[in-house]
Amino acid sequence: MTSLLSIPLTANLPYRHIDDVFIDGQWQVATGTGRTLVTNPATEEVWGSVPQASVADLDQAVAAARRAFGGWRDLAPTARAGFLLRLADEVEKRAEAISHTNTWENGSPVAESGRAAGNAASIFRYFASLAGLLETADIRPFPDGSGETVVRQDPIGVCALIAPWNFPINLVVAKLAPALMAGCTVVIKPASPTPLSVRLIIDAARAAGLPAGVVNLVTGPGSFGDALVRHPGIDKVAFTGSTPVGRSIAGTCGQLLRPVTLELGGKSSALVLPDADLDSLSKVLIRTCLRNTGQTCYISTRILAPVERYAELVDMVTATIAAAKQGDPMQPDTVFGPAATRAQEQTVREYIRSGVAEGARATTGGDVASGFDQGFFVKPTVFADVTPGMRIAREEIFGPVLSILRYNSLDEGVALANNTSFGLGGTIFSEDPDRAFALAGRLDTGSVGLGFFASNHAAPFAGRHDSGLGAEFGPEGLKAYLVPQSVHRRIR
Repeated sequence: MTSLLSIPLTANLPYRHIDDVFIDGQWQVATGTGRTLVTNPATEEVWGSVPQASVADLDQAVAAARRAFGGWRDLAPTARAGFLLRLADEVEKRAEAISHTNTWENGSPVAESGRAAGNAASIFRYFASLAGLLETADIRPFPDGSGETVVRQDPIGVCALIAPWNFPINLVVAKLAPALMAGCTVVIKPASPTPLSVRLIIDAARAAGLPAGVVNLVTGPGSFGDALVRHPGIDKVAFTGSTPVGRSIAGTCGQLLRPVTLELGGKSSALVLPDADLDSLSKVLIRTCLRNTGQTCYISTRILAPVERYAELVDMVTATIAAAKQGDPMQPDTVFGPAATRAQEQTVREYIRSGVAEGARATTGGDVASGFDQGFFVKPTVFADVTPGMRIAREEIFGPVLSILRYNSLDEGVALANNTSFGLGGTIFSEDPDRAFALAGRLDTGSVGLGFFASNHAAPFAGRHDSGLGAEFGPEGLKAYLVPQSVHRRIR
């Protein structure tokens, strides 16, 4: 057995056990009495904690955002863009601390978390580049020529930003950047397992000179998130997380007639065509299908293989996954870390057991000992002989588990790809780019990668069906924080 307990806590983590929340431009001691412990999932060591804010703290945060809204809204878009550009620079200065804190919170290998600051900075810079969209007059003539309408885009107001634990920096910034660029103010609630790394984003915002109250941070359990969603001072909610929680938030926002953006779960497929180059596929397999130890919403955890190449593809996938290093997430060559929490480890193991019970064949991994004497590790697992009705083929697992299914014809392969309640991502592997591009239109999903998968800050990331409502990134992501006003006038 391998122990990770001897790994020292890096001195570059500025936050450990803290008592404050960020409201109205300053850190202040929370008035709530509860605490949330922060556990290193690789060692099971409790190394930090944060307060569970009270309702009074939440009221203060929302009130601060409301007070700041008028001044922030009235700034010229180019002025707000200037703040975002300075914020991007400040985030990059904190890259190492962000990476290490992230890894100690959720076990993401530093090869993954080391990109968080640079990616976050890129998101801020992209949305800053959209200032011109907010400054361009949109004038629409009346059909009969008697007048015209000036269509303005106003910021929606005070926004609740609720982030998940798998990418605690970038999935906050994907909401924060467009909200700020639009002229909104925000109250951020991070996920309970990962409440510390986002404090570095708040530090960066202070250093960038953002006015008091524009950005506020509160911490608390899931019930506190529900209080934030329901707060009468909130004008919009943006949430990334599980589909069941998203449904609950959608129901609440529906009752309140409150706009909401939901980025939820996925069960995406990699459709491998008969002409695919398996050597090329192997080079992008983990990034496309098991990124961040399988704890990524859009990854293609179902691989659909033509029957004539099924055995060949199973061998390649098995060898690639088995050869990837699992272990200490602080080591730069680690590919697979632990599950983020004990509960998530148990969930993943239960899915693996269900796969075996339903007749799937584990070609590597399975419900076996992790090889580590501590930590929430699950052996990366590949299942062959998977059929569409199995739970591992239908339900989101959020762990290092791949299912490989057969198809006999391309129509059957497309039907299998669409045989899911989700619609978030997907990939197509073929040596014929034109054929793959045409085939993408037949997949009922928000994003499709041809030969790889990656998000583009300039393009919308939007789920269909059980994968969510609305879009993040691109001009569409900015518009999610705006409301139109039509001003009609006569033409003289």
